[in-house]
Amino acid sequence: MSTEFLTQLLRVVPWIGVAGMVIAVITYFNVKRYPEGTDVMKKIADEIHLGAFVFLRREYSIIAIFIVIIFAVLAFMLGIQTAIAFLFGAICSMGAGLLGMEAATRSSVRACQGAKDGGMNRALMIAFSGGSVMGISVAALGVVGIGFYFLFTRDPKIINGFAMGASSIALFARVGGGVFTKSADVGADLVGKIEAGIPEDDPRNPGVIADNVGDNVGDTAGMGADLFESYVGSVIAAIALGYSMTGVDNFRYMALPILLIAVGLIASVIGIWSIGLLKKAGPQEALRYSEYFSGILFIAASWFLIKFVLGTTEPFWAILAGIVAGILIGAESEFFTSGPPVKTVARSSETGPATTIITGLAVGFESTIMPIFTLAAAMFVAYTFGGGLYGIAISAVGMLSIIGIVMSTDSYGPIADNAGGIAEMSKAGPEIRKITDKLDSIGNTTAAVGKGFAIGSAALTALALFSAYQKTVGLDSINLASTKTVIGLFLGGMMPFMMAAMTMKGVGRAANKMVIEIRRQFKEIVGLMEGEAEPDTKSCVDIVTKAALKEMILPGIIAIIAPLAVGFLLGPESLGGFLAGATVTGVLLGIFMSNAGGTWDNAKKWIEEGNLGGKGTAAHSASVVGDTVGDPFKDTSGPSMNILIKLMAVVALVFAPLFMK
Repeated sequence: MSTEFLTQLLRVVPWIGVAGMVIAVITYFNVKRYPEGTDVMKKIADEIHLGAFVFLRREYSIIAIFIVIIFAVLAFMLGIQTAIAFLFGAICSMGAGLLGMEAATRSSVRACQGAKDGGMNRALMIAFSGGSVMGISVAALGVVGIGFYFLFTRDPKIINGFAMGASSIALFARVGGGVFTKSADVGADLVGKIEAGIPEDDPRNPGVIADNVGDNVGDTAGMGADLFESYVGSVIAAIALGYSMTGVDNFRYMALPILLIAVGLIASVIGIWSIGLLKKAGPQEALRYSEYFSGILFIAASWFLIKFVLGTTEPFWAILAGIVAGILIGAESEFFTSGPPVKTVARSSETGPATTIITGLAVGFESTIMPIFTLAAAMFVAYTFGGGLYGIAISAVGMLSIIGIVMSTDSYGPIADNAGGIAEMSKAGPEIRKITDKLDSIGNTTAAVGKGFAIGSAALTALALFSAYQKTVGLDSINLASTKTVIGLFLGGMMPFMMAAMTMKGVGRAANKMVIEIRRQFKEIVGLMEGEAEPDTKSCVDIVTKAALKEMILPGIIAIIAPLAVGFLLGPESLGGFLAGATVTGVLLGIFMSNAGGTWDNAKKWIEEGNLGGKGTAAHSASVVGDTVGDPFKDTSGPSMNILIKLMAVVALVFAPLFMK
């Protein structure tokens, strides 16, 4: 392939992203064509929508201040072009969250009504279509942003700013959304289920609306920002490593990851459309097979693309290793959060909350083993057969190539969860709640797969970014006999634990305020328990909004300052050790917390299905306690590890030219 033809092909890539955005918008309006249901259902949905966007507006107003400050710092220290790239990356990340939130909050009520009108399959299609708006938007915005920027400049030092913009916003969105959703969930469950003895999502519970809002701001906007920055980071790391390669046509190696994500977007859209045919196999099978279908399409297309662009198929094996690793890590997460370990944790609840916690922690620790072997194998194959360090970067691109379908199935989960909440609050009936609970249970599984995918991609992306940093500062190796390097290694290893402490404490403080407020309302609002009075849901939403916004600031600032402090004070080699330490402990802690939390959650749901005596038993109460511990594990602290290790790596990469001086 001539260089001129390759250049012409690259000019088409951003427009593929634009086409993806058009499809996302069309899908959104198609979802809105479905009926919203009764006036009561509309009222509940409007409250959830309003609460989500009030939070998002406040969150983005705070983030805007941060963006202005970092923009000025980058412009002064690294040049205006890098600063503009940072701004563009931040805007794309925020845009993905905004579009996904709008679709999710509008889809839930329609999925609930769909369960009434057409049963399981209708509700599944509406919820999945709503989730696909987020999935396609994340993939399309990445293709648009990187595609246009690569046409504007081929200098990785400038394009790296785009990745930093995406990563910075992702950490704020993940931590802020995670604190919101889990403090609301914990508060509503502890007072409602355990103390008041009322069902989940009961309209008498003042914290229920806040809980449903939290599903959107944490599991939709937060997860979207998380995977968007992994997606962007992996591609930009591959571009940087392609740029630094010697003895090859660098332009082709820089162009390949951009062409791959364009093909991945097309494969994802086809996979999303296939769900209409696959739904006959059952909801869980349809969601799983659609991902497999997209993956197979991408694998086949990537072989021809790599051969076409490079004249060799060497990086294809790295791509294959990345995709297979992503699928395996997702399956391993599914085993621990939906397989036999769930029943093991549930049965331990028969002897009380303490054994529930102990068994859940043990399962979480155990769940790290297979993913680490899987990642190690993927890295070995990618490095040995896929082109060295460039192969590892390309394997991360391969894992995230079909992010459109992965994010769609993940975003489906919160929509199904909210549909169940609306069914309960609007008194739609047990037969409708049974449908939404089934879809919600599947959503917990897809969420666990998505989280497994996220942490797996984070490991490969962080390693690719680390390799790009190493090349940029000219480090051939890192000397572990150097005291400064070992200091950096330990400091980096400590960072994920610091992040876990800050986020867990943040959820605890916010949940404490929620518990006090919900107790107050049950005590002071006459007729609330009898269903004769309305709860003050706005005060609960306001409490968790303020708490979440307060708690997200310090983790975001520390994640950016820490690598800069190590780089400037101890030097580039010590910073290399810092990034290595953070990556190892961050990946392990992320897998452990996400899977332990998912296992506790589904153990509770298994009991609620009627097993071990069902709701109202001592075993059920113990499982609720386990679930409340697991909530911040799986939806706040665990997922924040993904972003932490990538953000610190990309900050190091962006500022690498300054550490060399």
